[in-house]
Amino acid sequence: MPPAMSPRTALIVVDLQPDFMPGGALACHTGDAIVPGIDRLLRAGRYRHVAATQDWHPRGHVSFASSHAGRQPFERIALYGQPQTLWPDHCVQGSAGAELDPRVDWSALDVLIRKGRDPAVDSYSGFRENHGPDGRRPVTGLAGWLRERGVEEVHVCGLARDVCVLWTAQDAAALGFRTQLLWDLSRPVTPGADAATRAALQAQAIGLIEGA
Repeated sequence: MPPAMSPRTALIVVDLQPDFMPGGALACHTGDAIVPGIDRLLRAGRYRHVAATQDWHPRGHVSFASSHAGRQPFERIALYGQPQTLWPDHCVQGSAGAELDPRVDWSALDVLIRKGRDPAVDSYSGFRENHGPDGRRPVTGLAGWLRERGVEEVHVCGLARDVCVLWTAQDAAALGFRTQLLWDLSRPVTPGADAATRAALQAQAIGLIEGA
């Protein structure tokens, strides 16, 4: 078994939820392929600190195409001066598709960050919501939780690689954490996004490592 990580390193599992799996409301490309690897990683106990994020939208959320008359999923609009992709209804609070994936043993989880709860603000990153009406990005509390435990480095995995995983990794790096993305334990909405994702990660010196 690989050695345990430094206590200054934390694992962040992003949005591993049924709605992002094949057949789900907002399926990621082969998203279910990463479930066994993440389950093994959590069971191995290599990380002293484990955080997870969970999309947790109220019905009628501003990011849903169904909330905008005449709009279709994956269209883009301007929202609060920023580009906004309109998504299919997904991860609605209390629905089966919004739960953490039941195929994973979550007993190693220390903290769960539920994001996207504000009906008027979308949320990709585990650290900060998207821009709101006031132009700010509200914090989720994850950064403070990590710093209270002396964490200096984070490893990020989950779904979707080109959206919530990417934003989480970018914010982690911007907040001063050494950041690595577990490439094999993430999947994109569509594989055509991988080149742009790699370029965005490289621009912030975010490393790519294997987790499984």
